[in-house]
Amino acid sequence: MDLILYAVPFFLVLIALELIADRWRGVSNYRLADAVNSISTGVLSTTTGLLTKGVGLLTYAFALEHLALFKLPADSVWVWVLAFVLYDFCYYWLHRMGHERNILWAAHSVHHQSEEYNLSTALRQTSTGFLLGWIFYLPMAVLGVPLLVFVSVAALNLLYQFWVHTRHIPKLGWFEWFFVTPSNHRAHHAQNALYMDRNYGGVFIFWDRLFGSFQEEEDNEPVIFGVTTPLASWNPLWANLQFYAQLWDDARRAERKWDKLRIWFMRTGWRPADVAAKYPMSKPDLARFRKFEVPLERRQQFYVALQFCLYIALGSYLMNLERSLPTAALLLGWGAVTFGVFALGVSLENRPWALKVELLRLGLNVPLVWLAPLVGLWPASPMIWAGLLGYSLLSGIGLYNCRQRVTRLAV
Repeated sequence: MDLILYAVPFFLVLIALELIADRWRGVSNYRLADAVNSISTGVLSTTTGLLTKGVGLLTYAFALEHLALFKLPADSVWVWVLAFVLYDFCYYWLHRMGHERNILWAAHSVHHQSEEYNLSTALRQTSTGFLLGWIFYLPMAVLGVPLLVFVSVAALNLLYQFWVHTRHIPKLGWFEWFFVTPSNHRAHHAQNALYMDRNYGGVFIFWDRLFGSFQEEEDNEPVIFGVTTPLASWNPLWANLQFYAQLWDDARRAERKWDKLRIWFMRTGWRPADVAAKYPMSKPDLARFRKFEVPLERRQQFYVALQFCLYIALGSYLMNLERSLPTAALLLGWGAVTFGVFALGVSLENRPWALKVELLRLGLNVPLVWLAPLVGLWPASPMIWAGLLGYSLLSGIGLYNCRQRVTRLAV
C-alpha cells in the first residue's frame, strides 16, 4: 500500500484548513504564487519519482542480497521499531550533508527556497535527490532491514514531517526535547545566521542534541524564511536547477582543474578563490529583506490556480496507476506535467512571452490526448476528445478575459 498516495487528499484538506485558520487569525502565511510554486515542485518531484525511484530500490535490494550481515524478520515488531529509528538516523546524516556539501545542497535547496512557511512548503520537494540520496540508507540494507520494512518506515518518516511545516502551532513543552516540532523546524527553515544549518532530524530531534546541531527557536530572533541566494522565480524547473547551474558556472570558470572537480564536494558556499574574486556574489541584507513578488492581476492568479488543478489531478492519476502503466505512458505523463507546471510558472512571473508559452501548453493537449491511448496512458474515448474541446474553449475564454483586463489596466 502506497501511504503517500492515500495521504495526498488529506494534505490538500489540511492546507485548506490552514488557510481558514489564517483568515480566522487575521494573518497571511500564504501567497498564491508561492503556494503554487511549492506544490508544483512537489508534483514534479512525485512524477519524476515514478521514473527514478528504482535507483534507490534496486541498489537497496542489491545491497540487501549481497552485503547484509543479518536477515531480520519482516514480521517482528522490534525490527519495525529498530528500522523506524535507524531510518531517521540515516535521514539525519543525509539531511545534514544536504546542507553541508555543495552537490547535495543543489538537490535539497529546493525545499528551502520558499520565503513563506506553511503546509504547502512541506510538499516542496526535490526532483534530483534520487541521484545520491540512496547512499545514506545502505547501512540499513547491510544490517538486514527487509525492503518492505524500509519502504514503509521511509513513508512514515515523510508523512510525519508534513505537520511540522506550520506557523500556527507554538512550542510543545517536553515534546520539543525528543521530537521534531513546528517550532524547531521553523528554525531549520530560517536564513538567519543564528538558525542556519540546524535541526536536521526528520522525526527525532535528539540526534541534533546529540551531535551538536540543535538550535531552539528564540522569541527575540524572528525567523526569516528562505535561502541566502534567493530563487527569485516561480519556475519549478529552475528551482531544481538553480544551484546546479551556479556550481557548473563556477566549475567552468575556475582556472585550476582540481577546483573544477572539488567544488562539487566542498562545503556549501565554497567557491574557487579566482572565481570568487572575479565573479563576486552578494548576499541580501536581512535587515532590508523583501520577499520575491511579481504583481499579477487577480483574474490571472485565479486562471493559473484553476489550470494548476489539472496537473494535481494528472499527477495523482499517475501515482494511482503507476504499477499498471507502461514506461512510455509514465514518460508521456511526466512530460505533460513538467511542461505544464513550467508554463504556469512563466505565467505567474508575468514574462513577456508568457502568452506564447500558455498557448503552446494548450495546443500541446491535442497531441497529448492523441498519443495517450497509443502508449497506454488512458484508453481511447470520444468523451476525452469532447472534454478536451470543452476545456480548451473554457481556457480560451478565461485567457481572453485575463488579457482584456490587463490591457484595460495598462491603458
